[in-house]
Amino acid sequence: MTMHSDSTHALTFHKSSYSANEAACVEVSEGAETLVRDTQNRERGHLTFTGREWEAAVRVLRHEG
Repeated sequence: MTMHSDSTHALTFHKSSYSANEAACVEVSEGAETLVRDTQNRERGHLTFTGREWEAAVRVLRHEG
């Protein structure tokens, strides 16, 4: 996982299906890598996950959620 603070205006993000609470949302951009950012703090950048890292994160969230 890598943190990026550069501009993400060219990327297409959508609200994550795991963000049930409107006040605590994350947005996701899916492609060769999965990017995740805080909806309320978009200017702070995003996290970048490889496919394998994202699959592991989702697996943990499903197990612990």
